[in-house]
Amino acid sequence: MSEDNPYFGRAARFIGMLKHTQVLGMKIFAATAQSLTIELPYNKSHVGNPSTGVIHGGVLTTLMDTACGTMVVNALPDIELCPTLDLRVDYIRAAEPNKSIFALAEAYRVSQNVVFARCTVHQGNVNKPVANCVATFMRIGSHLSPPEFKQAILGEAQ
Repeated sequence: MSEDNPYFGRAARFIGMLKHTQVLGMKIFAATAQSLTIELPYNKSHVGNPSTGVIHGGVLTTLMDTACGTMVVNALPDIELCPTLDLRVDYIRAAEPNKSIFALAEAYRVSQNVVFARCTVHQGNVNKPVANCVATFMRIGSHLSPPEFKQAILGEAQ
């Protein structure tokens, strides 16, 4: 799959390197040069309120930050580390229990020093969002990013 779609492969390798994505069970659902979707399957360990079964807001925030950050990896012409500068979240409604959650992210502006991204969290209908966010990521430059990071994202042997 990643051989046919380099954006999917890059994204999958990137989130595969992150311990929190492994623990939460995040997986790439779709990826292009313009957008990316990460799926977070429902898991009772993600619940914030056991009486309702609703996913904890911290899990949603982590999902959005990860989706935007992964989109940044795909939006840049070369691989570089880009730490989160700012993340603003709007929680719109509670997610329905027992259903996967999807984070649709896009990088809508890439400047010399900052990448601007946004994300919508939904449960199958992007027009019925659970949450939205906007985020900025600092570009440190490809030349300052560790070579082993670049190799891992590109799927090259080290």
